[in-house]
Amino acid sequence: MPHKIGFVVVSSSGHEDGFSARELMIHAPTVSGWRSPRFCQFPQEIVLQMVERCRIRKLQLLAHQYMISSKIEFYISENLPEYFAPYQAERFRRLGYVSLCDNEKTGCKARELKSVYVDAVGQFLKLIFHQNHVNKYNIYNQVALVAINIIGDPADFSDESNTASREKLIDHYLGHNSEDPALEGSYARKSDYISPLDDLAFDMYQDPEVAQIIRKLDERKREAVQKERYDYAKKLKQAIADLQKVGERLGRYEVEKRCAVEKEDYDLAKEKKQQMEQYRAEVYEQLELHSLLDAELIRRPLDLPLQPLAHSGSPRHQKPGPSLPQLEEKGTESQFAEPFLQEKPSSYSLTISPQHSAVDQLLPATDPHPKMNAEPLPYDERPLPAIRKHHGEAVVELEMSDANISSARRGGMSGEPEPLTEKALREASSAIDVLGETLVAGAYSKTWSYREDALLALYKKLMEIPVGTPKEDLKNTLRASIFLVRRAIKDIVTSVFQASLKLLKMIITQYIPKHKLIKLETAHCVERTIPVLLTRTGDSSARVRVTAANFIQEMALFKEVKSLQIIPSYLVQPLKANSSVHLAMSQMDLLARLLKDLGTGSSGFTVDNVMKFSVSALEHRVYEVRETAVRIILDMYRQHQASALAYLPPDDSNTRKNILYKTIFDGFAKIDGRPTEAEMKAQRKAATEEAEKQKKEEIKALQGQLAALKEIQAEVEEKESDAVKPKNQDTQGVKAAPGEALGIPDEHYLDNLCIFCGERSESFTEEGLDLHYWKHCLMLTRCDHCKQVVEISSLTEHLLTECDKKDGFGKCFRCSEAVLKEELPRHIKNKGCNPAKPEKLANRCPLCHENFTPGEEAWKAHLMGPAGCTMNLRKTHVLQKAPALQPGEGQCTERVQSSPPFPLTQKSIPSRATWQDPIPLKKKKKKSPSLSLVFWFLSKQANHIV
Repeated sequence: MPHKIGFVVVSSSGHEDGFSARELMIHAPTVSGWRSPRFCQFPQEIVLQMVERCRIRKLQLLAHQYMISSKIEFYISENLPEYFAPYQAERFRRLGYVSLCDNEKTGCKARELKSVYVDAVGQFLKLIFHQNHVNKYNIYNQVALVAINIIGDPADFSDESNTASREKLIDHYLGHNSEDPALEGSYARKSDYISPLDDLAFDMYQDPEVAQIIRKLDERKREAVQKERYDYAKKLKQAIADLQKVGERLGRYEVEKRCAVEKEDYDLAKEKKQQMEQYRAEVYEQLELHSLLDAELIRRPLDLPLQPLAHSGSPRHQKPGPSLPQLEEKGTESQFAEPFLQEKPSSYSLTISPQHSAVDQLLPATDPHPKMNAEPLPYDERPLPAIRKHHGEAVVELEMSDANISSARRGGMSGEPEPLTEKALREASSAIDVLGETLVAGAYSKTWSYREDALLALYKKLMEIPVGTPKEDLKNTLRASIFLVRRAIKDIVTSVFQASLKLLKMIITQYIPKHKLIKLETAHCVERTIPVLLTRTGDSSARVRVTAANFIQEMALFKEVKSLQIIPSYLVQPLKANSSVHLAMSQMDLLARLLKDLGTGSSGFTVDNVMKFSVSALEHRVYEVRETAVRIILDMYRQHQASALAYLPPDDSNTRKNILYKTIFDGFAKIDGRPTEAEMKAQRKAATEEAEKQKKEEIKALQGQLAALKEIQAEVEEKESDAVKPKNQDTQGVKAAPGEALGIPDEHYLDNLCIFCGERSESFTEEGLDLHYWKHCLMLTRCDHCKQVVEISSLTEHLLTECDKKDGFGKCFRCSEAVLKEELPRHIKNKGCNPAKPEKLANRCPLCHENFTPGEEAWKAHLMGPAGCTMNLRKTHVLQKAPALQPGEGQCTERVQSSPPFPLTQKSIPSRATWQDPIPLKKKKKKSPSLSLVFWFLSKQANHIV
């Protein structure tokens, strides 16, 4: 993997006092770099020796803001001659040259960072600087170079080809396409991947001490990933991001302090120094609290002697490099022996929260020095800090905003862009015929300022086209403009991208209406640009993503575009499995926003395409995408309840095992005003606890009755044994009185008696009772779904919990009755059911749906009485057959379970025993069996309740 290569300066053709070429060996926000002598002879030359023989992949040059060379040439060599002569170029192989901008458009206020991609092997690099650009600030005709960065691989690294082939094989099985722009920069393990920490812009922004800590944490992060400690790696990633903000702030303070020293404003310099020390101490204190700060890491790199830059994170630099000659200035070789950043392994762990880290809390809420958010920009386009002098006065140029850059270029293009290549001529031939070669050449230029100026010039040209121009010329101009706009939308430079959006908006909202072109031209503009705009919503830069998404939303609401219904059709296309995370999240967010703005009526969005897209997005690997899909589905349910349900699986226990569907169905319940599943479980739990409490109380009461009867039985047996005349009437009367007073039934009292309705009949044999239960008993009914005989009072509970078809029933939260699930939404929506009262206040009849007096006896009066339930179909038939009870006789409503040939549920067993009037004992010889029967009956009932 390419990384930063350390180097030393072997020689230079000359330098101004205080601006030696050895300054190029240090990268920091306050470095001044190399500067040629005043009124020097050109060309000027610098020779660098790298720490080892390597294959150079990338060169980065940071030019001065006004001491700018017109051209810089590059030469490479394997070794130097025995007697080194600076101008023996024949021993060097020429790589090429780069041209630098004259910087007039920015008023000489910004530095140019030039990146050159090469592929050359060697150990010595020579730079030749040609004549300087002339400007009013460069009064001594000097050239300067602030910093140079070399990125490459050791030339003897033999595993490179194997690594590349292995990465290609991994990509093949993962389905990644290396040419897919959405995946650009998303896979950091590729053999040609260059770490952002090796980029020159990183060191020129960061405080050197903080940069040292960041590189160490990045090394730990890579080790954590290799060991699959992903949580730890995630925390390290957040800590690195936070420290980058700290390093940039400290770097800015250092620049301000240096500027104050040059102005001899020592009070301000002291204030900046104290501010830096206090801020640094607070940050380090927080890092120590999180076990992140290693005392061995904190070394001041600028306090060390000048030495070659070393790549701290690369294992290939563990061995010491060869000793390097020092031909420019005298010094000991020990200065170059130790690495630039000395670090020791540490086992500290990081516990900073990814959401709110300690470093975030240290950043001030307001910054007296506003700056542009340069993090999302590509490194080649980020403005860099600069220090320059204007006629003896030091002026600090930290950063330059987009507004200043744009305002500096409004005068149009100055100079000429490079000629078009043959490929560009063929590709843009139609646009050249309409717009001219000069404008198209600017749009194709390698210099981003020419590309932006070309778009602004095209904007001005389109605005100035007069009304009445032939339609054919207008169409050709529009199509040529859209061709350049489509190309500019793909541009990596933010200002060029924003200029393309401005031009596209003008074409759609002003150019087409002004010249009254047909809708076909508007459709052409949208169809050619919307796919590229959607791709930019997945860009690695957050600012580009937000800008692209906002423009798509704005464009969809244009009255010229809204009627075409083109953009919604692109947003509901299924997400690709290998699409980037940012692209999927942006598409879902755009869909949610435009659904609120456009709705589903004549907008391109329909219930069908939105629901199909959202349901498929529930399977996406990214949590944010799934969460947005759930939100869209809930919004669709609010507007189209019945239609939206057709695209979802049934609401059953298997479906609710998926947490997403459980969330969706709970959301439906809240929208409908129904209790959610969790709320229903809580209600059922409370009801169960109440029932258990009642059972315990009933068991306790029955046990007390059983103990009292045992005492009475013992007294009776004792009196019978003491009687001398067993047939004495007085004795019998004494014995009979307690029995009649206590209401003890005869051992054959329960024969021929229905334990549910209390009806007695001679035909109630075992078979007769079965027939009575099956067809005639007023307290029972047959379930129409499972054909079981159940009590009418427990019919609702049977349908919800015991019936074979219980999964097909749901409970209405208003009337508390069981309703078929397919009819439940309509039942709830109609609101025609009679609301149920709490169980303690009233019983609820499932036949006539009426509330009546609570208690078990009230059920018998309601189901059997003439003024009771009107929907009990057995009432008329049974009342005609029911015999009247004899006066003075009581009824035992205690129910026992029979064993009929047809199924009976456990709900047929009553919940408790209720005794009415005392039942007189018939005068028989044996009285003890009657008490035994009572004991057996009560104990049987208690065991059943338990």
